Order: sequence, then structure tokens, then C-alpha cells
Amino acid sequence: MKKVLVSDKMAPEAIEIFQKTPGIEVDVKTGLTLDQLKEIIGNYDALAIRSATKVTKDVLECAGKLSVVARAGVGVDNVDIDAASKKGIVVMNTPDGNTITTGEHTIAMMLSLARQIPQATASMKAGKWEKSKFMGHEFCNKTLGVIGIGRVGGIVANRAQGLKMNVLAYDPFISAEAAEKAGITLATLDEIFKRADFITVHTPMTKETKGIVNAAAFAKMKKGVFIINCARGGIVDEKDLYDALVSGKVAGAALDVFVDEPTKNTELIALENVICTPHLGASTDEAQTNVAIAVAEQIGAYLLRGEIKNAVNFPSVSAEMLNVIQPYLTLAEKLGQFEAQLVTGALKEIAIEYSGEILNYNVVPVTISLLKGLLTPILTENINYINAPVIAKERGIKVVESKTSETKDYTSLITLTIKTSKEVCSAAGTLFGRQDQRIVRINKFTLEVIPEGNMLVIYNHDRPGVIGNIGSTLGNNNVNIARLHLSREQTDKEALVVLSTDSSVTKDVLDKLSSLPHVTSVKYLKM
Repeated sequence: MKKVLVSDKMAPEAIEIFQKTPGIEVDVKTGLTLDQLKEIIGNYDALAIRSATKVTKDVLECAGKLSVVARAGVGVDNVDIDAASKKGIVVMNTPDGNTITTGEHTIAMMLSLARQIPQATASMKAGKWEKSKFMGHEFCNKTLGVIGIGRVGGIVANRAQGLKMNVLAYDPFISAEAAEKAGITLATLDEIFKRADFITVHTPMTKETKGIVNAAAFAKMKKGVFIINCARGGIVDEKDLYDALVSGKVAGAALDVFVDEPTKNTELIALENVICTPHLGASTDEAQTNVAIAVAEQIGAYLLRGEIKNAVNFPSVSAEMLNVIQPYLTLAEKLGQFEAQLVTGALKEIAIEYSGEILNYNVVPVTISLLKGLLTPILTENINYINAPVIAKERGIKVVESKTSETKDYTSLITLTIKTSKEVCSAAGTLFGRQDQRIVRINKFTLEVIPEGNMLVIYNHDRPGVIGNIGSTLGNNNVNIARLHLSREQTDKEALVVLSTDSSVTKDVLDKLSSLPHVTSVKYLKM
């Protein structure tokens, strides 16, 4: 008998599924303290949670029998995934259960904002009848700018088209073909800022998207633009938004997410032209029921049949085979992650060539692992071994596999070639021994790079003093070099330097490196 602990409030339909599944016994114990959870977790094979339960490393250390943690929802920030992976515990989520709900909430916020429904409601509740005060705005023939066309952004765009809005979308990682199929016009950020009457953001929170809608962006916008953020707090700079609202440049803002939650920015939400909700994007009965049912079904399938679905830390593969091919999965994921941070432009096609001993195994999970590594730096969240191929297909990315039994220099080799709207880039990886991953080729350069930590990839003309200048610049800015790899191309007099550093490298230092004599390109990678 497999035992499941449900430690957060969950829809009764999920509990009923557990109760009716032969071979599974379920306990519902909500509101546990960390110590209480640590005390009992060793008795359970599975843990079903929402956002309240914190599955920390300490909790996992006490979980002798635990084999799966499943989150009824998308975010797994409350689970120590690294610690779970090291213990061989599968971490699952339910990425599709609240997508529609979040998209619909965005549309609801936009409608309420433009028609001033919350303000008018408050006015009437105060005993007033201020009909002339709350003049609204139509949506027909207005332009909606959508920043980020993922699943939620795509739903918002689709619903907006139903309102007869013109939809512009910015997403550097979606192909023109996929956008055209969805009836969406791709645009640059500047074009959206200049042309849109309404702007909504649907990107993950990354170092690239943090504050992407800021004072400089507001300066480019139409006077009277409306801003909606139901994605992540901080994508829209709260201080700059406040200033733009006060000045009248922005007519109104609808916010479901904030930098701090609960928000401490009372000054912003007190503005009369701001409407807000306490992160309700996924909060509907239907969504919560859907994700709860999905969790129950996924846990049952895993405990009773070994099926892995919507895992964020393991591919869909049997436990026995996983032990055998895990080094290749890790290599492929790192290879994808490595190249994703090197290329520019929208992904159009990726070609994966397998050669050598790796062909003794089913390479499908390896391809999935590579796709996960490739898409994660681009989308950051919600990418797992199940949905990576689906997302690649949705984004119009062509995936081509090829195999050759011979490899001259290595026992096994995985070669990844990426074609984007701007360039073609390739890299190859192999295993040294059984566990050690190496990048052994980057475009035309051969070298042996350990893909981990903070990395700099620097292209330069092969001239005296370049390496010294790079080292001096890093040293003068307190960046210590952990490893250095150099490859030279005698014919073209070009060179490639790949550095590993002990700390992250700031944009200021990157700019200094880029301005050095004979340096042609600098990329910072976080592995």
C-alpha cells in the first residue's frame, strides 16, 4: 500500500480520486508546521501540496520513503528541487491547469481598467451617482501590445482578437510562421511601446525581463496608454509606473502581481487610476479543481505504474533506464542550456546529431532533455521534460535528429546545431569517463570546456596581448578566473576564449571587455 500525504487544502475531487484508487492510502493533514511535517514525512511515499507547504532540504532529509512531490499549480518555488533530485525524488507540477484562468483574469483586468468598473462601484457604494466622471474606453480597433507570447500570452491575444483588437506581440523566441498561424503581428518592443493603446506583459521574471517596462519605455508610449501586469512582479518597474501614472502619461494600470507580496507599495495601489488584485490570476474554482485532479492522477500513475508526467526534474523514462542514461541526459541538457545563451534571434530549427555508443540507448529522452536545457534560459519557468517538445512545436521550432554509428575522436558525441532568424551556431558535447560532461566544440573551434557556473565566451582576433587585457580587466574588477580555455583558428587569425569565473560578471564589466582591442564578441553564461 502506497501512502500519500496531502498537506495543503485541495479540492475534494482530488481526495476522492486517491480514496478510490486501489493500492493508495491518503491522509489529509493541513496547516502543519515545518517540524510537524519533518516528523511525519518519513511515513509517506508521496506528498501533494499547493503553495503553503515548504518542502525544504531539511524536510527531504527526513523523507526516507518519499518518491514524488506533486504541486497542484505551476510554481514549485516552495520545493527544493536540487535536494529532491539528489535524493531521486520526482517533483511534478500541473502546468496546464490554470493557463486559461490566468489569461481570462488578464482580460477581466483590462476591461475593468478601461471602463473604470472598480472605481464606479466604489463611488456607488459611497452613495454617489457620478456618471460623467467615469468615462470609459472602447476596445474595438484599439491596439493591444502583448509582451511574451507563451501559453498565457497566447490566450490573451486570442481573446483580444475576439474583442476586435489589433494585436502586436513581442517575443524574440517565437517564429514568424507560428505567429502568423495565430493571427498575431510580431513587433519590436519599441514598436509596441510606440503604437499600443494597451500593453500587457506575460514573460517570466529573468534578469533580462526585470524592469523591462520602465521609465525609458514609458517615455516612448502614447499619452493615455493602459498597462496590465498579471505575470510577475517587477517586470513593470513599480516606481517608474507610479511616476508615469501621476504625470498622466499612463492613463491607468491593472496589477495582479507585485515585487513584494503582500505588497508594501501602498503609495502605488492608492492611486485612483490603479486597480489591483492580490495575485488572483489562477484563483478560480475550475482552475483549482483542475490542478488538484491532475495532481491526484499524476501521483497515482507514478506510484502504481512508474509513469512520470509533468516532472520538472526528470524525463519520462523508466527508473531502471534512468540510472543508465542519466549522464547523457545531463550532458544534453547542459549542451542545450549552453547554446541557448550563445545564440541571438528567434529559434527556427535545431539539428541534433548522435554518434558513437550513445546509440545503444533510446535517444528520445536525451533529445527531450536537450530541448529542456535549450528552452529553460529562454522561458525560465514551466519547462519540463514533458512539455519541452510541445512548446518547441508550438513555437514553430523544427527539430531534426540524425544518427551516425562512428565518431573519430570520442566514444560518444552529441552535436547541436541551432538555426535562428539571425545566425547558425553549433556546439558538441561528450562524456569523459562515465560522468564528466564536456563541451568539445563551439562552431569551428575545438576545446574542452566544463559547462558549469559563471562563464564568459569571448571571440577575438588572434593578436598578442588580448588574453592579458582580458585577465587584467577581470582582475581590476575583482572577478577571479577559475578556468581558461583557448582555441585558435590559424587560417582566419581568430580565437575563442572560454572563461569560468568564481563570481557573476556585471554588465559594466561585460561592456569593458567588449571595448577591449581585438575583442569582437562577449557573452556571459550562467550554467
